[in-house]
Amino acid sequence: MPPLLSDITTRLASISDSPALDASVLIAHIINKPRTWVLAHPELTLTTEKKKQLDGLLARLECNEPLPYVLGHWEFYGLDFEITPDVLIPRPETELLVEKAIAWLKEHPDKKSVVDVGTGSGAVAVSLAVNVPDVNIMATDISPKALQVAKWNAEKHGIGKAIDFIECDLLPDRSKNANRKSTIDLLCANLPYVPTQTMLTLPIYGREPTLALDGGDDGFVLIRRLMEIAPEYLSPNAMLLFETEATLGKETLSLARDKLPNAIVQLHPDMTGRDRLLEIHLP
Repeated sequence: MPPLLSDITTRLASISDSPALDASVLIAHIINKPRTWVLAHPELTLTTEKKKQLDGLLARLECNEPLPYVLGHWEFYGLDFEITPDVLIPRPETELLVEKAIAWLKEHPDKKSVVDVGTGSGAVAVSLAVNVPDVNIMATDISPKALQVAKWNAEKHGIGKAIDFIECDLLPDRSKNANRKSTIDLLCANLPYVPTQTMLTLPIYGREPTLALDGGDDGFVLIRRLMEIAPEYLSPNAMLLFETEATLGKETLSLARDKLPNAIVQLHPDMTGRDRLLEIHLP
């Protein structure tokens, strides 16, 4: 391992599960080169200014700040997203939701209206807009700071005009919406789903926004409410996709069947085999 990479890896060993990877990502970020370039140049050294920048980032990591927040951006579904501590860090398991949504939209070209509830960084909405450019997307969030990050990401990827960003609690009040007769064909939601007591024991508690994690006593407070109000917004034969808590698969299915008894409900595992995505088809 190159000396610079080895030194940083050693420094990160006690605070990271993947110190060598994180070290190469940090160096690549500092010098604005791909990580593969860093690995291919073992002779690399840093200027005094770059060393100072690197030390500053390492100090933040040693204070328990997550690497994506330190970098200020993170990859999701092959796209680079700006992130801040106001939004949840995009995670690979959420890519399953995006894959299912894109496949369904392409299989149903007449379905054009999509809503991403609790958009956060905009990772889901922006990924959909980039990959299925002829759909109409509404992205909602209760946090104005999160919506600002999502808007940055939409502009960054050149689809700022393709998404309608709305600050609201789950879905906008239809009585106040000039287009209130419109219906939604596809509803995507990665809402807070971690039961409160479980959240308090997680390493990410206090490091990522509680607002984006806390699903209430049973983890279903927001999901349950969205299932209750969503039908009045949805078109016939609409599809709903919910990312869910991996340990609550049976409870998730039971809730969906209770709230939407006429729907076809299916639970999909993520890449690790854990229950992760709830798929609901309305008649």
